[in-house]
Amino acid sequence: MSHAKKVSGGRPLYTPEERVRRDRSPWTWVQAVLAPLQFLAFLVSLWLVLRYLQTGEGAAAATVSVLIKTAFLYAIMVTGAIWEREVFGVWLFAHSFFWEDVVSMGVIALHTAYLWAWLTGSLSLEGQMVLALVAYAAYAINALQFFLKLREARLTAAAAAAAAAPAGGLAPQA
Repeated sequence: MSHAKKVSGGRPLYTPEERVRRDRSPWTWVQAVLAPLQFLAFLVSLWLVLRYLQTGEGAAAATVSVLIKTAFLYAIMVTGAIWEREVFGVWLFAHSFFWEDVVSMGVIALHTAYLWAWLTGSLSLEGQMVLALVAYAAYAINALQFFLKLREARLTAAAAAAAAAPAGGLAPQA
């Protein structure tokens, strides 16, 4: 099998049973909706945070945008854990998504540190915004991981469909 068909260690991304559970799970759709919404919140917030750091204007909008982005992160992490339990039988760190989940824990820690700094005032507003940027850098890495994993899953499905098709793409004639 090609690299696109297997995750590290030679295990397929999904076993046939896991693929069926994934396709039947309503949490797959929840993830499919939340992921692009979180990414949109990230892009808007990134722009607002950078604008604040460059101009000193829009502190409230930047702060609210980070809180909204963080809420999306928490929602996708909770529903993602439910999805992982339903598909793989574990809440987190399923073999196929182990490293994505490891990085996700760092992303959550950084966003939670931002919330703590915001709630307690333990960092200046500028410090909070820099911490948000660090959290966003970790999120961008994690989002890339998941994008590549989704691409891998699609390539695997396409390869499986091609392997199942008759040679030459035509059905045998009777």
